[in-house]
Amino acid sequence: MKQLLLLLCVFMTLHTVNAQKATSEDSNEETTPLDLIKEQGLEKSQVMEIAGWMTDVYGPRLTGSSMLDKATEWAVSELKKMGLSNVHLEEWGPFGRGWDLTHFEMHAEAPNYFPVLAYPKAWSPPVKGEGEVIYIDASTQEELDAYKGKLGGKFVMVDTIRDVEEWFEPSAKRYESDDLLGMANAGSPTPRPRRGRRAGGFNFNTEMWKLIEAEKPIAVIDRSYKGDLGTVFVSGARASEGRSQNVDNDIVPQATLSVEHYNRIFRMLNKGIPVRLSIDLQSNYTNPDQMEHNIIAEIPGTDLKDEVVIFGAHFDSWHTGTGATDNAAGSSVMMEVARILMETIKESGVQPRRTLRIALWTGEEQGLFGSRNYVGKHYAEFPPNSYTPQSLKEDQKTVSAYYNLDNGTGKIRGIYTQGNEDVVPIFRKWFTELPDLETGTITLGNTGGTDHLAFDAVGIPGFQFIQDPMSYFAKTHHSNMDNLDHLSGEDLSQAATIIATFVWNTSQMDTMLPRKPLDEDLKSGTN
Repeated sequence: MKQLLLLLCVFMTLHTVNAQKATSEDSNEETTPLDLIKEQGLEKSQVMEIAGWMTDVYGPRLTGSSMLDKATEWAVSELKKMGLSNVHLEEWGPFGRGWDLTHFEMHAEAPNYFPVLAYPKAWSPPVKGEGEVIYIDASTQEELDAYKGKLGGKFVMVDTIRDVEEWFEPSAKRYESDDLLGMANAGSPTPRPRRGRRAGGFNFNTEMWKLIEAEKPIAVIDRSYKGDLGTVFVSGARASEGRSQNVDNDIVPQATLSVEHYNRIFRMLNKGIPVRLSIDLQSNYTNPDQMEHNIIAEIPGTDLKDEVVIFGAHFDSWHTGTGATDNAAGSSVMMEVARILMETIKESGVQPRRTLRIALWTGEEQGLFGSRNYVGKHYAEFPPNSYTPQSLKEDQKTVSAYYNLDNGTGKIRGIYTQGNEDVVPIFRKWFTELPDLETGTITLGNTGGTDHLAFDAVGIPGFQFIQDPMSYFAKTHHSNMDNLDHLSGEDLSQAATIIATFVWNTSQMDTMLPRKPLDEDLKSGTN
């Protein structure tokens, strides 16, 4: 009897083990790469860890700066750790000189003391001094000429006072169903002309800046057209002609003040009360070879390896915050997409058919320079000093799609198709594979201002995703508040999961994504 019970126990144990094994094997058979993408993206997300390093440690990342170089080294190292292939930098340029800020402070010294909340504009040279404030109140050349000989050794105000209204509604928002429906119902965009000219004539601002540069004031101070409650929106210094990055341009020191402090100074001047400021700005020009670099890495394809799916975002930022929502959000998501895809390939054993390529661009903030130079190197011929393509290169035919993310931290609610009607049913099917992620709006409309435009301009399907606006333009875009604290880990995880799904699906198609018809003049110039 004991032997019978022992044999029965052994049989039951073996049966249970075999049943568990069979169940496990059945489960593995049912687990698809898309299931693994969702698991990695939503349950095992690393996107905020990536973003933390990119912002707190390696931010800000102004193009040409020493910190961008350090951030680039870190990103290359991380992509190699993930197991990507062909990790390298692609040089582009010349961009011009870089700029590092090492110290800044500004104070009101009279009629009474207060620390001034301000940030220097990028590429401002070092300056230390104290002087009176003067406002240029002019709108004609004759009125402007009256300030000759009066600006040297002064702080020059160039903006009027700006009324500030209190916030009675929150600045952050998500798209409502009506907003998304309006996008979905939008018709195809009107094609923009490929060439155009601007009329010449008198330009008051140019003449004002020529006068300022000739007079050599201590600094020019302004306030942004938006921002309050200590939020300051700052970009690059201005030159009367050319770019502030040009090594031969002599830039006047420039700073942007919080609107509250700018208005206070302006009101005192209007009362006839002289105001004196002091400034201590220490900065260095960097990047002596004037060249910059994009970060490129790949996951090799198999039977269609000569065809490519590119996903990217711009890596550079402005200098006042740490470049979190603009655009560590996008770059961290794309690095997370690369990680998700690598882990999915390892776990599933399924390889991508097409080569998957991540690209982190630099110089976006100054004019999409990194992506445009990349497109010009690989996919199209551009005439001198123009980004209007005159002919296409053979490799243009090998890119199935370019996917971009650059509208802050908000979750993805859909995609702009840039007028490409034939991709709509394809994308609609892919969104149905993500039923729980509150996404799926597809619009024929286009959106501008970021790197997908470089690809779309040369006939490559280039897409930017629709994102919830959050407080992007209201609070963080190019401001001193653009820090990690304003990133939403949940939203970024959702975005990485969706983009990884789109990249994977694009890689596995039997054919490449459909393309919009080429302009006739571009067709005729095709190599």
